[in-house]
Amino acid sequence: MPDRQPTLDEQIAIYQREYRDLDPQVEKVVNALSRLDRRMNVAYGRQLGTLGLSSPEWEVLKELVMAGSPYQLWPGTIAKRLGLTPAAMTHRIDRMLTQDLVTRERDPDNRVRVIIGLTDTGREKWLEVMRMASVFEEDLLQDLSTEERVQLGELLTRLLRRVEHAQPDAGGRLTDLD
Repeated sequence: MPDRQPTLDEQIAIYQREYRDLDPQVEKVVNALSRLDRRMNVAYGRQLGTLGLSSPEWEVLKELVMAGSPYQLWPGTIAKRLGLTPAAMTHRIDRMLTQDLVTRERDPDNRVRVIIGLTDTGREKWLEVMRMASVFEEDLLQDLSTEERVQLGELLTRLLRRVEHAQPDAGGRLTDLD
């Protein structure tokens, strides 16, 4: 038994051997995207680890930053965007509170609800991650010209739109992974 993963071309050749109706060009694109996604997630996870963050914590920081100033959201809104249960969201926020990444305060307009806010520490962590990611991403794309980057971005966006249209409910997780 081989102890290494087959190359992309080897994998497609094996698939074609076992399934003759396979379109090798389609399979190459889909499998290259899958392999790239997996390796990028590992690289990002390692970068987050060096900053003392987990991927789930990064997701919350990202949602708060995307909300814009004053960087606040209801926990239910964050949970919905991330595909989490309210209990999982509470657990995640509790961990982040101990690290001073977020605040949890009563909503002044509705005392029953709480608002999650980004702290200065949380914003600085987000900026550190973005700086590290920018270096990694620039290195990843270094062999592509500006025109190729534009074209690749447009092509991937078209694929993403198709998937989002076909699977509109698949943006979050189906089960909690925390």
